[in-house]
Amino acid sequence: MNSTFMGIEIGKRGLMAHNQGLNTVGHNLTNASTEGYSRQRVEFVTMEPLYAPHLNREETPGQIGQGLLVGRIERVRDELLEGQIVAQQGGVGYWDTRDKYVKILEQIYTEPADVSVRAQMDKFWESWQELSLHPSETAPREAVVQRARTLIDSIHERYRRLSDTRDMLDEDIMVVTAQVNDLARQIAALNEEIVKVEAMGDRPNDLYDRRDLLVEKLGKLVPVTVDRRDPDEFMVHADGQILVQGKKYRTFGLTSGAENDGHPNLVWKDTDDPAMVRGGVLGALFELRDVDVRDEIASLDTMTLTFTDLVNEVHRSAYGLNGRTGVDFFTEHPGVNNVAGNYDRDGDGTYDASYVHRLTGANALSAQEQIGLEGTISLSAPGGRVTVDYRPTDTVADLVRRINVSGAEVTARLTADGRLQLRATTAAAGDGPDFVIRHVEDSGEFLAGYSGLLAASGADGAYDWEQADAVLALRAGGTDFAVAPIAHPSGWIEVAGEITRDITSVATGFGLNGRPAEAGDGSAALAIANLRTSSVMVGSEATFDDYFADAVARVGLSGERAGRMAETNARISKNLTDMRESLSGVNIDEELANMIKFQHGYAASAKFIAHFDEMLDTIINRMGV
Repeated sequence: MNSTFMGIEIGKRGLMAHNQGLNTVGHNLTNASTEGYSRQRVEFVTMEPLYAPHLNREETPGQIGQGLLVGRIERVRDELLEGQIVAQQGGVGYWDTRDKYVKILEQIYTEPADVSVRAQMDKFWESWQELSLHPSETAPREAVVQRARTLIDSIHERYRRLSDTRDMLDEDIMVVTAQVNDLARQIAALNEEIVKVEAMGDRPNDLYDRRDLLVEKLGKLVPVTVDRRDPDEFMVHADGQILVQGKKYRTFGLTSGAENDGHPNLVWKDTDDPAMVRGGVLGALFELRDVDVRDEIASLDTMTLTFTDLVNEVHRSAYGLNGRTGVDFFTEHPGVNNVAGNYDRDGDGTYDASYVHRLTGANALSAQEQIGLEGTISLSAPGGRVTVDYRPTDTVADLVRRINVSGAEVTARLTADGRLQLRATTAAAGDGPDFVIRHVEDSGEFLAGYSGLLAASGADGAYDWEQADAVLALRAGGTDFAVAPIAHPSGWIEVAGEITRDITSVATGFGLNGRPAEAGDGSAALAIANLRTSSVMVGSEATFDDYFADAVARVGLSGERAGRMAETNARISKNLTDMRESLSGVNIDEELANMIKFQHGYAASAKFIAHFDEMLDTIINRMGV
């Protein structure tokens, strides 16, 4: 039945509800600058009235209200907008990281003009040009040697800076991986705590905010998606796999092996399965290390090996002032200690591969001569093999050009005496050796009888690196070859010791009919100087000048793209966060207005209780006999 003191209870409930409203306003105001905080809103509901519609209810005119209650304290949050922000963070982290590191690469390539690798190489070519004019003098030879040493020092310095950048990326990868694992652990711990609070019927809004903030930070490091369908098991996915599920979480690990120059690879720690992260800060770091910086080192290695090998090729066939020939100008260190290039890849004590860098045919060809043959050349390429067709009307130059644009991991050129030469490039995959020819096959007779490179046409005469003594058949046919060098020649190449000890060993002339060159013969020096503009195939570039122009343009364009994309993603992210701030952020004016509203409600409830107390005082103390 209706109580005489019911009004006191209604007033008390009003006091408590409006007091909770004031406390919530205070909580919002004090957290206005807290990262990730979402403003909270008190939702008032009326208490269930008297009476419920039963047959034994009291006969009263309608239901009697019992005041108000705090239904819940809800945080203002748009889950759809949150999903967009988390998804956008991966792009922000990815492009910010790329922008930072590409700027480092730009600094490596934008050296002062007078000390750059290109400037030193230009001086090196000029010194040979000068020596060709004065082949009988020692001073030009000294200039050649000193400028060669300066050039090699510049190449070493560029390699060192690129290698240091790759090591720096390794350090960042380790740090970011640890951060990802720690964030996953914190999210799982919050999930466990949130479930416990929800089981008591409460809404842990502050814990929700902390979890959302951690997910947002995690999304910047690795691309993640969130699954909220099961309220008891908040899930976070990365790499298409579960990273966090309720109170359980997985972690990433780093493993290193002989592949990829010993740099660590990302795996799932519980299974050791490879993990692929294609975005965020971590994805950018791996891409920069294994693609961008690796490609720059590979490009520098290709240029260095091509440069030193071609200079040595000319220098070996020429005579020095002391009458010596067959002398290398630059050091050459083979990557294997077997003269046939045999190597034990699987470590079982038996040779099972051939590491050969260069194959040169036995026959002299004319670039503009028509082949008169038909067939298909098969060459190793990234991910498999490529085929190059040739027809009777094609010239030798046409076929050489076709090989160089085919995407194969070999380049072709004609040497000074017209012989066809195939040279290996760096391996596209990080687990393969660089500068190793993997497969050469010709269904016709161009590489066999015409150029004298293969022993026979077809599969029987093909060269394949996955066997020992693969070059013996080639040697029997007169094919010249060179064993693959030690990895990263740009880091170890030097001027040969014999040249530095005796500058008269610097060759200048080719000689005639097997006789040493005359003192005034500068033909070899001129041939070396002409390498500067000759089509020697420095990787995919025709000349050395093309290589330097391409290297600078490549890094510059990559930096421009990274900068623009970083700015674009930052603006998109800012628009989304501004939208969230307008919805979920604390508005001081709005909170102060709510404060006044709750304050007046509290005062009204107190005034109601005071008046009701006066009524009860009249009934209790002033009525009676």
